[in-house]
Amino acid sequence: MSQLKIAVVIGSLRKDSLNRKLALALANLAPAGVTFEHVRIDDLPLYNQDQDGNQAESVRRLKSEIAAADGVLFVTPEYNRSIPGVLKNAIDNASRPYGQSAWAGKPAGVIGISVGALGTALAQQHLRNILAYLDVPTLGQPEAFVQNKEGLIDDKGHVTVESTREFLKGWVEKYVAWVKAHTA
Repeated sequence: MSQLKIAVVIGSLRKDSLNRKLALALANLAPAGVTFEHVRIDDLPLYNQDQDGNQAESVRRLKSEIAAADGVLFVTPEYNRSIPGVLKNAIDNASRPYGQSAWAGKPAGVIGISVGALGTALAQQHLRNILAYLDVPTLGQPEAFVQNKEGLIDDKGHVTVESTREFLKGWVEKYVAWVKAHTA
């Protein structure tokens, strides 16, 4: 496999999202031959089963981008001890209609960053439960519950703390190996 393509789904719409910065940092730490492509989820309609037979163009685009990827990286904040509604909506839209899920079989990584001491632990666990149902093989270890500190990741996605940078680099390498093992 010469080039590995990873679809990145960021569970935050905020322009200055910490998780958007983390996603950029992970891309910067990736080994050569791996590309991270952010997929858009802010334009998706609220999932409605009545639309399964005539999905919106934005839903078809999302499903196509997921289908074209070798793996999916979920980078999510934690809202009210779970995943953000916008992320759940994207998952629901791309998993329908029943039997036509874009997610099935795609090797996934789950990570997130928060100002809280637990990082995004509960959101990640909820997401893992959803992904298990959708037949998405998800990297189990190492887990990564990143607590943000002022200046940890700059606007260009550079991790400023060496120990965190090395941990995240190792995490990305493990995830890339996971994707390769599931796409071989």
